[in-house]
Amino acid sequence: MGRGYTVSRYPAGDLHYLAGGYKPANLHRWGPGVREVYALHYIISGRGTLETGGVINQIREGESFLIFPHTEVYYYPDPEQPWEYVWNEFSGEEARQLLAMTKLGKSCPAVGTAPGELRPFFQIAWNPGVKPYERLRSDARLRLLLSCYLEFYPCEEAAPTDYAGMAKAYIEHHYWKPSLKVSDIVQAVNIERSYLFRLFKEATGQSVSGYITWFRIGRARELLRSSGLSIQSVAYSIGYHDPLHFSRVFKKATSHSPTAFRLLHRQES
Repeated sequence: MGRGYTVSRYPAGDLHYLAGGYKPANLHRWGPGVREVYALHYIISGRGTLETGGVINQIREGESFLIFPHTEVYYYPDPEQPWEYVWNEFSGEEARQLLAMTKLGKSCPAVGTAPGELRPFFQIAWNPGVKPYERLRSDARLRLLLSCYLEFYPCEEAAPTDYAGMAKAYIEHHYWKPSLKVSDIVQAVNIERSYLFRLFKEATGQSVSGYITWFRIGRARELLRSSGLSIQSVAYSIGYHDPLHFSRVFKKATSHSPTAFRLLHRQES
């Protein structure tokens, strides 16, 4: 018998590790049938067969196969060289999105030998009595495992990289830093400066520096409406350590000083 451990019943959501384990070489077979979850298998040794979608896949040492939810499958070991494998089960919309970035699909449920050893990445949370903090880490370790498949088996038809979206995300996570510079964003996105500027302008209608200011002022407006923070604290929270400079930038953007803006919106509420 193999070793396995189920963490929890999966909820609806993004990406959730459910169970995993190790199966020593034996004649265990499964199906034909359907599962409700994704089940990723990695063959340590031996070989076997996966039948799905009317296609027979011969799978051997170092290769992987994926069972898709609600898809009929039948898999079984070679009687002469039964396979030994590890597996992990998971669910969630993020799982579907990540797998779409790999070669794995219903029409291609198996992939060849990876450039590196994948077995260690499958050891996520198999042991009975797993601690709560280990359960919490299981989803993170699942992402690490799937990142290997994105690296080793990338989809040849993957969508082009959204550099403008990457730049926006960087700004929205780092806007509070006074030291934030356009050069930091260019370096984080890792493309040529003028090319990023053109893509960003096309996507947002703004320059990169203009978007930084626009996002900061938008956040300041929220804080002035909904918090009791002082003007100095609001300024500090959005990346301005000089309250006077913040007030000048805010008034230029909104036609009101921060104090006047706060009073106006208090009267409206």
